[in-house]
Amino acid sequence: MNERQLTVEANGRRVPALLWTASGRKGRRPLVLVGHGGSQHKRSDAVLDVARPLVERHGFAVAAIDGPIHGARRADGGLDGAKVIAEFRTMWTAAPLIDETMADWRATLDALAGLPEIDSGAVGWFGISMGTAYGVPLCAAEARIRAALLGMWGTSHAHGERLLAAAAQVRCPVLFQRKRDDERFTVEGQQALFDALASPEKELRVYAGGHVNPAGRQLEEGLDFLVRQLSVTASRT
Repeated sequence: MNERQLTVEANGRRVPALLWTASGRKGRRPLVLVGHGGSQHKRSDAVLDVARPLVERHGFAVAAIDGPIHGARRADGGLDGAKVIAEFRTMWTAAPLIDETMADWRATLDALAGLPEIDSGAVGWFGISMGTAYGVPLCAAEARIRAALLGMWGTSHAHGERLLAAAAQVRCPVLFQRKRDDERFTVEGQQALFDALASPEKELRVYAGGHVNPAGRQLEEGLDFLVRQLSVTASRT
């Protein structure tokens, strides 16, 4: 799996990004954008858990950027952990930077779509937890995203109304995942966000466990959903 570092310019901000592609593969391929969680960064284990099978098993391209106060955007090295998630929660409540993060992702997609190996007609989103907080507005605004894996976020935190309004603009197929014992988000808040999605094709699946990174069946079903959706889209472009 090849890894390429990119720096994208977005409204004067330098956006740190990574792109993974399969070694030796030629031609255009679907692209999955991965929105990491609130304690993580663009090269976290949870991101690589998505990137490796999509690239190595299916030949997709996968990209991730650091969130607004994450990874290479931090002076302390951007390690995962309690400090980062605590700062993110404070930031999300006070000033969530939704518009700025959307602009960062859209600038990144602009840059990637210009690469000869990327099929810009077959772009997907994989974003759990914080990846849903920013992913729902992004999917609402960005018609190039043709399918989205979302979940493990709801309206019980700040700015729930903003996310509900954005969800009403999401039209792409969505698989929404919820954990049965999620200690951070209420069942009702997650159900409300799912119900608000305007996607003609959407499904909610519930898995055992708490608010932890997707693994096992949850991860595999998320990957399978994007592969299935984007493979059909790619065949039409």
